[in-house]
Amino acid sequence: MLLNTTVPLSVNFDRAEDFLIFIFHILFATSAVLVAGSVVIGISSNRSLRGQNRFIFMLNTSISDTLTGFSVYYLGLFDVQEGYPSRNGTFYILPSFLGVNVLTFLFAQFDRYLAVCHPFFYNRYIKRPAVISVCGFCWIYTYLILTVQNLVPISKAAQINAFGVMTLQVIVLIKVVMTVKLYIIARGQLVREAPSADRDSKTESLRIIVFVVICFLALWGPSFVNIIVRQLTGKGLRFRNEATNLFATMARINALFTPALYIWGSPALRGAVWRAVWRRVCPWRRGRL
Repeated sequence: MLLNTTVPLSVNFDRAEDFLIFIFHILFATSAVLVAGSVVIGISSNRSLRGQNRFIFMLNTSISDTLTGFSVYYLGLFDVQEGYPSRNGTFYILPSFLGVNVLTFLFAQFDRYLAVCHPFFYNRYIKRPAVISVCGFCWIYTYLILTVQNLVPISKAAQINAFGVMTLQVIVLIKVVMTVKLYIIARGQLVREAPSADRDSKTESLRIIVFVVICFLALWGPSFVNIIVRQLTGKGLRFRNEATNLFATMARINALFTPALYIWGSPALRGAVWRAVWRRVCPWRRGRL
């Protein structure tokens, strides 16, 4: 099969909105790489953060978000259409970074639930190597399914993709239930505990995961619903390419919002990111955190 080495740009620049779309994707991709990348560097360079399970999950999603930011330089700036059939596509390699985050958030929610509701079990069995293994599983499972999907005929690949969408429906339902459960725990159980550093850490981690998951589902939901409608009815909204796909763009915006919420919600992470990255980039502001 011959590969087309000349990929046209995503827009024709014959309308004002074409310029806005193109500039938006450049700014968004750059912002996502800078913010998510700074979280990766901040956690990786801080031994204290690396030793806490919740920051391992943050690191995993931030790596995915950084790669998503880089992927927008292709998906957002060039005429790319993922799907069956695709046009200048990446065999779903780049869009699947979001799939890694879906699984990571799910396991992170169970991690926080066990940490708060079953602390003795959690402290005994849920160690750092287990969390790292779970994060690795998120990558292996996502791209193993994708590899199989790309090796089989298109008809079978479409069936596997439909099965994946069904699986995501179950995962989304679980995530919604877990979000409600964690919110109730944060408002009820932790409030009754005596003030302590451990309680403050649990409250902070629950607040972050609840906000992150709500934001993720809100931005990713429209694309998810549109995909389901298209598969079930053959209708739904269709777009010229990935750059003009409003729903896909909303889903990718999580790559910027998620690490930004991490920095906002965690003073320890905020300090680590400042010391490891931005203090060196902005030396004239060394006196401020």
